[in-house]
Amino acid sequence: MSQSFASFREFYPFYLGEHSNVVCRRLHYIGSLLVLVCLALALLRGNPWWLLAAPFCGYGFAWVGHFFFEKNRPATFSHPLYSFVGDWVMLRDMLVGRIRF
Repeated sequence: MSQSFASFREFYPFYLGEHSNVVCRRLHYIGSLLVLVCLALALLRGNPWWLLAAPFCGYGFAWVGHFFFEKNRPATFSHPLYSFVGDWVMLRDMLVGRIRF
């Protein structure tokens, strides 16, 4: 059964707990950065096909991290919006040094 959260602030500690494995966090980091690369290429080259690659990069790397290293079910399946926001907040937290990766 899925847990219920009243806000993203309440969800984020749960989200971080689902990413305790360092390899999983690194795969999220790589996937998120590749999403940004895909978006930049779509804009700079005027080629919208790069937009199709973005979700494959982001979710592909993240789900490999969950299924093979974290050994849990991605929060995307039960909390898609909060999970999407959590990916970007976690990336920011990794870039500024709040989270080790």
